[in-house]
Amino acid sequence: MKKVLHIVGARPNFMKVAPIHRAISERGVLAQKLVHTGQHYDVKMSDVFFTDLGMPAPDIHLGIGSGSHAEQTARLMIELEKVFTSEKPELVSVVGDVNSTLAAALVAVKMGIPIGHVEAGLRSFDRAMPEEINRILTDSIADLLLTPSSDADANLIREGVEPQRIRLVGNVMIDSLLAAREKALKLSTLADMGLTPRGYAVCTLHRASNVDDAKVLGGLLSALGHLSHRLPVVFPVHPRTRKRIAETGLEASLARTPGLRLVEPMGYLEFLALTSQARLVFTDSGGLQEETTVLGIPCLTVRENTERPITVDVGTNLVVGTEPARIQQAAERILDGHEKKGRVPDLWDGRSGERIAQVYEEFLGVGQTPQRAAG
Repeated sequence: MKKVLHIVGARPNFMKVAPIHRAISERGVLAQKLVHTGQHYDVKMSDVFFTDLGMPAPDIHLGIGSGSHAEQTARLMIELEKVFTSEKPELVSVVGDVNSTLAAALVAVKMGIPIGHVEAGLRSFDRAMPEEINRILTDSIADLLLTPSSDADANLIREGVEPQRIRLVGNVMIDSLLAAREKALKLSTLADMGLTPRGYAVCTLHRASNVDDAKVLGGLLSALGHLSHRLPVVFPVHPRTRKRIAETGLEASLARTPGLRLVEPMGYLEFLALTSQARLVFTDSGGLQEETTVLGIPCLTVRENTERPITVDVGTNLVVGTEPARIQQAAERILDGHEKKGRVPDLWDGRSGERIAQVYEEFLGVGQTPQRAAG
């Protein structure tokens, strides 16, 4: 059997790989192995996701850990070359836009191994974002570009990508959400936290542009603190963000806003239980912009741009930047009943993992000839 190696390294990757891994396993045509690079090494940021998503333990765990972008990418490439040499895969499957994604693609292309990039074609058009560089470079060398939406196809065509490399498969992360939502809603998460459905907001912050600048981070926390006088704001704090809060001396101001509740990172099911019943979500996460669109939850993206414009064009997302007054005004409008209505984008239907498995079989020349995944 021809072998696919899945590369995961950071929390968002796990929700994207799980449906693909499950579909390949159920179809029984391809062999596959899961390589966890350990780019995220906190238990709450990685290991618990395997349990929540029903994924098997990784076949290979590299334990790379943190470091600068250059250090981390270099270590990833060195270790992944060893894995690819020993495993001899016919296809390397990478997802998203983290350093593990780019490192695996670079190693694979230099070794002559075909690459499938899941979530290809997304663009923020902001090259100051490390993730944007990872997306552009990975897309430029991948053999298969598996896109979540038609705007991603358009981005790739505009960049001169050959159409035969592009497959519109839908949003695979939504497969995980739809499969887990019922189970998540049975958890006692809200009761345990003293919350009521639609009676609180949720916040996530982790991007360097938001958390590394003390002035920006302070302004965001100030806006959240202001809103917390109207309803509780639950803030599962990324380790990077918690470290910056401590370093910048913002803990004292947080102590004066008890409605802004900083909690530890959550597992996938626990966090889904929280977000799916929220009144409002604040985030700088691309994935959460997509999830709130499917859940019908108003989302305020605290960035100046988004690589997921479909969540704005047809979904529930608004890009509000990082100016506190603008964030507060947008949130107040939602709380006063003037929220943005949206719909679920095409092919965000819970079957993207199956489409990707079909594309991989077609590319590798095994299994039944599938219908084309692209519309």
